[in-house]
Amino acid sequence: MHFTKLHGLGNDYLFVNGFDHVPHDPAGVARAASDRHRGVGSDGLILVMPPSDGVDASARMWMFNADGSEGEMCGNGIRCVCKFVHDHGIGPNPHASPMRIETACGVLSLNYQSNGDGKIDRVTVDMGEPKLGPEAVGVTRRLLKLDETSYEIPLRSTSDYAPSAVMRGVFVSMGNPHVVVFRDTLGDDDHLVYGPPLENAAYFENRINSHFVEVIDTTHVKVTHWERGSGATLACGTGACAVCVAGVVTGKTERKITAELPGGPLELEWRGTDHHVYMTGPAVEVFSGDWPG
Repeated sequence: MHFTKLHGLGNDYLFVNGFDHVPHDPAGVARAASDRHRGVGSDGLILVMPPSDGVDASARMWMFNADGSEGEMCGNGIRCVCKFVHDHGIGPNPHASPMRIETACGVLSLNYQSNGDGKIDRVTVDMGEPKLGPEAVGVTRRLLKLDETSYEIPLRSTSDYAPSAVMRGVFVSMGNPHVVVFRDTLGDDDHLVYGPPLENAAYFENRINSHFVEVIDTTHVKVTHWERGSGATLACGTGACAVCVAGVVTGKTERKITAELPGGPLELEWRGTDHHVYMTGPAVEVFSGDWPG
């Protein structure tokens, strides 16, 4: 299996040209190849496929997390899909501008900027309109509503490392489920302590991505992530979009912000005109290789 590794702010995936070849067991390949000690090392596997019949798009994104589970959407990953298609001339329409990519959440539109050698280095994605509330993220049990936007999430744990706690979270779907937790001061290990029990809490039908946020000012936030199926990541594009939305609905931020992620800054805007979230950030190719599995 020939692959190319790309990343968006350190959120890295192995990309395969599914126009030419599709691995027999992509979930198994994702688990094996993503292993950072015994594999290539990545947050997952993304197959770049022909679009579905009748769909107007340059390609279809089929993604697997590092644990082999399928994901609906990845904001950093889709920027890299755009670069992979464009720079490698994949499919019948690799230089469409804007480029349309089919995902499990629908078709998204991407505008891109090229560097001096004609290759993409920066992409803006129209991430569509967010959905808010427990129903949007698949909450299966009734949770206490604290105000118009926040809910109480009790976490019971038998681990000393992840003690029992009560979290105050805002639920946002960007096609995949997120909970945003605002902290007065962001601890270095908040996502490591509380991300796993949040991901696997019985309240959530399909698990959940969690994001811990410190508001620096109304246009600048600091964020750490715990992604379902991949764990701690250096960046989560859909999660950063959810943070932008949560900041607006709670009155903590303006509609246009910079989110400082562990992997670097991401620009977000939740526009009042069309209510879509726009995400702008880099896409970087690392290397190509062949996986024997």
